[in-house]
Amino acid sequence: MRKYLLLLATALLLWGCKDENSYLKTVTGKAGEVIVVLDRNNWTGEVGNSLRNTLAIDYPMLPQKEPSFNLINISKTSFSDLFKIHRNIIYFNIDEKVTQSGVFVRRDVWAQPQIVITVEAKDSQEASELIQNNSQVIFNAIDQIEKERIARSSKKYEESSIRSVVAEKFGGSPYFPKGYSIKKVTESFIWASQETTSTNLGILIYTIPYDGTEFPTMEKIIAEQNEVLKNNVPGMFPNSYMTTATAETPIMTPYKYKNKNFVEIRGLWEVANDYMGGPFVEHIMYAKEPGKLLVVEGFVYAPRYKKRNYIRQVESIVYSFEWAENFQNK
Repeated sequence: MRKYLLLLATALLLWGCKDENSYLKTVTGKAGEVIVVLDRNNWTGEVGNSLRNTLAIDYPMLPQKEPSFNLINISKTSFSDLFKIHRNIIYFNIDEKVTQSGVFVRRDVWAQPQIVITVEAKDSQEASELIQNNSQVIFNAIDQIEKERIARSSKKYEESSIRSVVAEKFGGSPYFPKGYSIKKVTESFIWASQETTSTNLGILIYTIPYDGTEFPTMEKIIAEQNEVLKNNVPGMFPNSYMTTATAETPIMTPYKYKNKNFVEIRGLWEVANDYMGGPFVEHIMYAKEPGKLLVVEGFVYAPRYKKRNYIRQVESIVYSFEWAENFQNK
């Protein structure tokens, strides 16, 4: 009997933990915001500078400079329940009594989907060094969950009819949120967009040739890409069309994400013979069709607004791409 009571108690405890977690509040705060719980002296000193050099650096390849994240400093005494449900939190415990120094990353502590990063250090110098030595871990943890929140929303409120069309043509597709619609379809090109009177968020999916030997250089990819854009994405005026801007050289980086290998290119686009432009991000991977590479590209046109949060939105859609056999249920 004692054994069964113990098993029952354990089951109830596990059920209670699961139930408690399922009732966590939804996070608050704007996209790209990070609450930093740190005393004022350290915030204005070396510790704060190290954190700003990690998270407030310029977001890559935007027409105008914008920080990667907006940092909001509050003191420990001001860290009330109101702030504990914020989406991104960095909490500093700088105390000579600290026994285990380090940077600790946790999820869904007071709300969901939430990231809480705790920096435990004996003094300010150690805290600053911990940030510098773990800068990529800190940046990636926050950057990743920002993308995941958007991707999760895209799947929950999905325009599934677009995914069906894309998957039938290319063997896989991103997850498109409500508000997107198909703008153009050809034999090897699909354009889906979410347009308002002042913004245009676009996703382009298309193939480019691949000879099956070495992976092409960025210059080769851009040249093939420009040909596709010229033929499929016209501007408002005769002989105007989307192309890759040459004012800044795009950035090409190899990645592996969720067992997918791809190359990411970030850059700026413009319209030839017109004055439109903005940022883009794209993933290039081996297509299902032999002799082809698949390009999944997101671009932003928002001339009146800052672009960082918009490019993160389309980037999250690009990141959500899955081959049809791996499609997830919502």
